[in-house]
Amino acid sequence: MLVPDPKRVRQLLTRYATLRIAQAERHSPVAARELEDITYTLCVMTGTAGIREAVARADALLTRERTTADIRTTDVEGESGRHLVG
Repeated sequence: MLVPDPKRVRQLLTRYATLRIAQAERHSPVAARELEDITYTLCVMTGTAGIREAVARADALLTRERTTADIRTTDVEGESGRHLVG
């Protein structure tokens, strides 16, 4: 299975949230169309049929990515946070 780029997922989630807030404050047909497009894209990227599941999977992906990055940092720096070299 292909894993979406976490940076792109984060951008889409941010834009999705921004548009949802904007639509709640004042409806705009242009923003509504963009929200539909982003909803569709998030669902396709996460392999889901609905936005709630798409957001949950996107959050899980970003959490895994953050955890993996933390593990890589620990491997390089050692448990104490000090660099092993130099």
